[in-house]
Amino acid sequence: MSEPKKTPFYQIHLENKAKIVEFAGYWMPIQFKGIMEEHRKVRSSVGLFDITHMGEFEVKGKDALAFLQKMTTNDVSKLFDYQVQYSCMCYENGGIVDDLLVYRLPDRFLLVVNASNIEKDFNWLKGHLFGDVKLENLSDQIALLAIQGPVAEKVMAKLTDVDLKKIKYYWAAKGKVVGKEILFSRTGYTGEDGFELYMPNEYGEHFWGAIMQAGKEFGIEPIGLGARDSLRLEMKYMLYGNDIDQTTNPLEAGLGWIVKLDKGDFVGKEPTLKLQKEGLKRKLVAFELSDKAFPRQHYQIEKNAKKIGEVTSGTFSPSLEKGIGLGYVDIQYSEIRAELDINIRGKDHKAEIIKPPFYKKFTHK
Repeated sequence: MSEPKKTPFYQIHLENKAKIVEFAGYWMPIQFKGIMEEHRKVRSSVGLFDITHMGEFEVKGKDALAFLQKMTTNDVSKLFDYQVQYSCMCYENGGIVDDLLVYRLPDRFLLVVNASNIEKDFNWLKGHLFGDVKLENLSDQIALLAIQGPVAEKVMAKLTDVDLKKIKYYWAAKGKVVGKEILFSRTGYTGEDGFELYMPNEYGEHFWGAIMQAGKEFGIEPIGLGARDSLRLEMKYMLYGNDIDQTTNPLEAGLGWIVKLDKGDFVGKEPTLKLQKEGLKRKLVAFELSDKAFPRQHYQIEKNAKKIGEVTSGTFSPSLEKGIGLGYVDIQYSEIRAELDINIRGKDHKAEIIKPPFYKKFTHK
């Protein structure tokens, strides 16, 4: 095993007394002051995340659009320049390779993939290249920061002259931020308003300091991956390896909205069409526990003492102050308001399926 990589912010994390762990091939901060406190900071004002571990691929050439139409489930042809799209890639059997963001830029496409899947995703795309397509893995060259929270725009406005009001949710811009020309987008993994900033590694420390200074009046704080996970779960955002993987079809995961079955051929289309016609046998549901217990991945989901599924993600929600989770259940038990039991260390705890997201007061536009 090779030594984990360090992001350009590693030394800053140490100075901020972060708890650092190996994650997806990087030394990453899991928490600074504590997951609950950091989670609430993002929900109430603003936080700064180092998400440099994410992967970035550049796709260009005259056949780039046709290539991405074949390799992703969403309709890339609908994107305007500087628009961002949530999508996924499937295997031939309809299982999910990864979920990702597709940025359409004037001269190229940028794909942002999950940290743990960088090598796998790149090899998957490389193995399907055709025509005039150039694919490059830029992951090691790009540092990525996320400013997230209800006052994120106020912080960002102090750093750039770009008119942020014109940048809608899931749109990007290229412009000067902290005096440097970079790509940034109004996107995030928290449910709150926010921006993700792509920059060369050498800009990293300069940007971190400037963002923290700009956010000082709003009480900005560094946020670790622990709070990132609880924030995304409150929104029912997918986590690859937990809620989706090679064994799950996007339709089962409730991702039918990013699968455009009428756009032409793409990898995984036929089994997905077949599943749509035959009907789902299981479905990913969101549930809340009625007591103070909280679920974890792989805990059994039961109905009348019979196993009907398994938890994929679970936590204690700092915003709702109750246990929440996601899990696949047999389709006949997947109705909203249906009651289930979660087996936690041999004891059944009552849960109810809810309409996601769990947290309803989010600020993303």
